[in-house]
Amino acid sequence: MYHKAYGILETLAPVHVGASAGEETGNLNLIFRDQFTQTGIIPGSSIRGRFRADMREINPNKVGHWYGNDAETGDTSEGIVKFEYASILWIPVFCPNQPTVYVSCPRLLRRYQRITGQKHSGFKPYHHSGKKEKDMNKLFFNLGYLPLLDRDPELKDFFPEELVGDQEYLLVIVDDTEIAMIHDMALYRQSRVALDPNQKKAADKAFFNVEALPEGTLLSFPIALRKKTATGDPVEWKTYLADSAMKEKRELYFGGLESVGFGRTQMIFKQQSV
Repeated sequence: MYHKAYGILETLAPVHVGASAGEETGNLNLIFRDQFTQTGIIPGSSIRGRFRADMREINPNKVGHWYGNDAETGDTSEGIVKFEYASILWIPVFCPNQPTVYVSCPRLLRRYQRITGQKHSGFKPYHHSGKKEKDMNKLFFNLGYLPLLDRDPELKDFFPEELVGDQEYLLVIVDDTEIAMIHDMALYRQSRVALDPNQKKAADKAFFNVEALPEGTLLSFPIALRKKTATGDPVEWKTYLADSAMKEKRELYFGGLESVGFGRTQMIFKQQSV
């Protein structure tokens, strides 16, 4: 019924996709999070909106065909392409004795496994892959020490080299109950302020903090394409890629604060392994 594909995103700058400040959060602008792992996500509606907006500029006559007609046209229709939310695959964390460590957990890796169709014998906490000091058996994060157990030779297949190149990083799996704490330690945070025009102080209610996924975060999301249109015509994956001008790699902006350096990502599309 559907052609299955997926997208992989690498953040080239901090990415903030979330709610604006309100009474419930004080002056902190939070990112959207997955309810189980409490790690950052990009909602499917944000991804769909980004691609739809781009197609309006690239190929406006095809927008209704792929994404459905707007309600104001009086002739609403179902879109052919479907997007789910993007979840973290790997998040980079600073470590004093290993400057950049990429961290994930079994739940996030299993979602990526379902999305891509790749095989793996099972993700176990504290197993690792990649470059580390020969006798290193633990990592030190701000929250304490993290043990390193056995190597997982299959883990490197779950680190998409198409985006990050062939540089070897240390990949570490932590427990599902620990990823939220490590994720919050890794987030990019910035304070923003608007000054009063007459005095050297913050304007009323114009000081707030913003959090964002750090540069180098890898996320993945599934895409589904109906195999037939409402009139029964066949739908081809390559036709969608052509109409959306999707290249092998593409830079896109997601979220807010784009004008001050947030939101730039690099993305690739791939079809699911059978």
